[in-house]
Amino acid sequence: MSPLTAVDAAARLREQLAVEPTVAGEVVTVTVPPERWQATAEFVRGTLGCIFFSFLTAIDWKEQGLEILCRVQNLDTPVTVALRTRLGAGNEHCPTLTGIWRGADWMERECWDMFGVRFDGHPDHRRILLDETWEGHPLRKDYAVDTPHAPYR
Repeated sequence: MSPLTAVDAAARLREQLAVEPTVAGEVVTVTVPPERWQATAEFVRGTLGCIFFSFLTAIDWKEQGLEILCRVQNLDTPVTVALRTRLGAGNEHCPTLTGIWRGADWMERECWDMFGVRFDGHPDHRRILLDETWEGHPLRKDYAVDTPHAPYR
């Protein structure tokens, strides 16, 4: 049996989940709606063997809303999957991936801290970088950069 390739992974995603992934080298990128975020992640881990959680972050597209990006890898084959979901304007909620990858825990907390994304079902949803009294989310494009803050000690 030959090792899984990015093209094979894309074909499995297409067949099983009816999505249209793109392939660039060893990276398979798939965009799904938030309601399919967890199911797609479970498939990627369980079927494609992507057990290494590399990172999770958000992108603020201003009027179009927030996008969540997660990158996971199969350490036995040259396959990396980039999962993307668009939350849409005014939506700041996304299902958590902590039940699928424990490594999502701190990165989802950081995403909450910096972008204000609430990961529904997260076991410890509190700030990780900034003080609990901090107001706002500094990486949002609507964040007031001229807001005075007390210096760190």
